Amino acid sequence: MIELNFRAMDRNRPAKSYVVLALVVLVVEGCAAFVQLGAVGFSWLTGGSIALLAPLLLLSSRSWSRVGADGITICWGLGHGRTYPWHEIRWIDVRETKGQGSSSYAVRMFLEGGRRRSLPGLYHSDMHPAPDFDEQFQRVVNWWELSTDQTARVRPPKQFRDRLTPTVIGLVVPVAVAVVVVAVVALVILAQH
Repeated sequence: MIELNFRAMDRNRPAKSYVVLALVVLVVEGCAAFVQLGAVGFSWLTGGSIALLAPLLLLSSRSWSRVGADGITICWGLGHGRTYPWHEIRWIDVRETKGQGSSSYAVRMFLEGGRRRSLPGLYHSDMHPAPDFDEQFQRVVNWWELSTDQTARVRPPKQFRDRLTPTVIGLVVPVAVAVVVVAVVALVILAQH
């Protein structure tokens, strides 16, 4: 089989509608910041933003995955990447993350011992559409099935973190914070009496 390479820089092309929206928002916020902060404050804000975002963009554009005879190699932008041999990979699936009316999909592998790793460069979302995502995922699965014994393929049980979607976290965290605040206030009131 042919070795598969997935580079994030090939997939990090946002949809045109998102680019236009982002540019409009940046221009409006830039004008508001210039009016509120003046030229010097605006320059500091712009320079600081670029200094913080540039390394993140550089690392994300350098991330990649390679699927070949030796296993799956992933690199998150630093170094040469790490290869996970086929005998360590127990399961491969797609994780769906829902939020704000849209979904994103990422291929992930489950390793022996329960660890999981996402494959950089192999994802699909409304902002970063990948029309060939399903086909590429199937090609990765084909490599895995040809390189492993059927008895070594074990679907992992769902864990607690699999149920933690952004919506669930958004509902649970405010309630937990409110409970802690009420408990602290109650303790303070009881300590004063």
